[in-house]
Amino acid sequence: MWSPSPVELIIILVVVLIVFGPKRLPDLGRSLGRGMREFKDSVTGKDKDELPEGSADKPEPTKPEPTTVTPASEQKS
Repeated sequence: MWSPSPVELIIILVVVLIVFGPKRLPDLGRSLGRGMREFKDSVTGKDKDELPEGSADKPEPTKPEPTTVTPASEQKS
């Protein structure tokens, strides 16, 4: 099986950096990790919809009410 040498890895990383740019790389890595995690969970049979044991008797947390912010230019003095 082919395994890249350190020089080949550097060349691949430079090409990826040029193609996608430094601003998109974190998003690209995050989405790749999320996809790998979802694939692993589907293969092992884990599901997010299933609640873990013991969580059925815990009350749901309450959500804080949204607040509105008025810009300083519109506030009355």
